[in-house]
Amino acid sequence: MDVRLWFPRSVATGIAFGLVLAVLAAPALAQTVNVYTAWPESLSQPIFKAYTAKTGVQINFIRLSTGELVARATAEKNNPRADVIWGAPGDGFAAAKEAGIIEPYRPPTWDKIPAELKDREAYFTAVAKNTLVFMSNAKLLKEKGLKPPTSWNDLLDPAFKGQIQTADARTSGTALTRILSIYYAFGKDEQRTFDYQKKLHANVQVYTKSGGGCTVPAALGQTMVCIAHMPDAMEAKKKGYDMIVSFPKEGVAAVIEGVALVKGAKNRDQAMKFIDWTFSKDMQDLLDKHDVYMLPTLPEASIDAAVQALMKEAKLLPVDLEWVGKNRRRLVERWVNETIRD
Repeated sequence: MDVRLWFPRSVATGIAFGLVLAVLAAPALAQTVNVYTAWPESLSQPIFKAYTAKTGVQINFIRLSTGELVARATAEKNNPRADVIWGAPGDGFAAAKEAGIIEPYRPPTWDKIPAELKDREAYFTAVAKNTLVFMSNAKLLKEKGLKPPTSWNDLLDPAFKGQIQTADARTSGTALTRILSIYYAFGKDEQRTFDYQKKLHANVQVYTKSGGGCTVPAALGQTMVCIAHMPDAMEAKKKGYDMIVSFPKEGVAAVIEGVALVKGAKNRDQAMKFIDWTFSKDMQDLLDKHDVYMLPTLPEASIDAAVQALMKEAKLLPVDLEWVGKNRRRLVERWVNETIRD
């Protein structure tokens, strides 16, 4: 069966027809997993298709930005429509844990997974490790006589005024990763973090709804710098755009892209099997095979040489995800009230 986008459907009325429908649909429902993901289709669909090809189980998925994903799953808490949340930043899972919409689950390979890549209570586990990057248009940099930014402070240069795109924290997990990166790079000084973002705001051209929303404008030369995750930047480079990837020397928040079992999942057994497969070597090797440009969770999985080389350049700062889960909403509200409503 093919992977397809999943949208809720109306249920036919009528007792007799309903009974027939239920009988006919029962085997199909047993072979379905409904997934919410923050990964773009270009990254997630090959993974989901591979699972369907291997097992015959259909993966129905909706792609949402992290903030929207958590909000939607929270609104559906009493009648969950998703079985699994798969492929979203760790801060989103920390928020989901805080909201009580996911439950602990340990896949068979749990003991092989490093402690920093999983929630200590097993509410979520990293599919892979990701990182934030500066993605710059080489042609525009050359025209302006500028070097690619290699520091958070470089982005405050007046030469970048109106030439930076980055994600909106009200909808995007990438934006929260940006806030956390600055927070940890500045020694967990929250006031300094928000003072910096007010200054950065003066150079921002637009805040995009999703984390990868700035990659196409940067690739096409509509903006000079995009703050995004590495897979977005590498995808643009793979398509032939002349982009330069750089990292802030002060560091970026270490990002995990996780998976979790939704509390009250209707297709629970199939959901657990899908999570188990996520941590098999077969699946972990798909990250390399399909150019996802992330570091796999399992140590023995294959890793793209370009990803290895780039990750060596990044200074990854450890993040307290439990603290993030408790403070996520407050940080976003503070960003809205102090940065974009100044």
